[in-house]
Amino acid sequence: MKKFFASHSLTAAAFVACSFLSPLSVQAQNAPHSGMKGGGIDQSMPQGKMDMKAMMKENNDKMASVPMSGNPDVDFAQMMRVHHQGAIDMAQAQLRDGKDPKMLKMAKDIVAAQKKEIAELDAFLARSGKAPAAPAK
Repeated sequence: MKKFFASHSLTAAAFVACSFLSPLSVQAQNAPHSGMKGGGIDQSMPQGKMDMKAMMKENNDKMASVPMSGNPDVDFAQMMRVHHQGAIDMAQAQLRDGKDPKMLKMAKDIVAAQKKEIAELDAFLARSGKAPAAPAK
């Protein structure tokens, strides 16, 4: 019985090691994200190859860098503004690369709804004497 588990453990370890060394894994880990700086959509990625993980990381980094004011309403508005812009970025990538009609419609609806909410958040921030945490697109 010990021999059985030992051989399966070695097989599992070999599988994990090979998956880390596979060309696809290495390519994904080393993929450039140079197109991300301009607003979340990696234009360097070929059509159909949107990099949602990079978009999410960039958006999370932006939210983490927003300084807190101590005013919960302002902090909420600033953070939600960045969050909503991230949703727009992801939806625009879907519109560019997606194929499914339902997902394309959802992405289009998300862009419209999030832009409306960003405008409301911007209006609140302006009334509060605060600049938005990130520029609107």
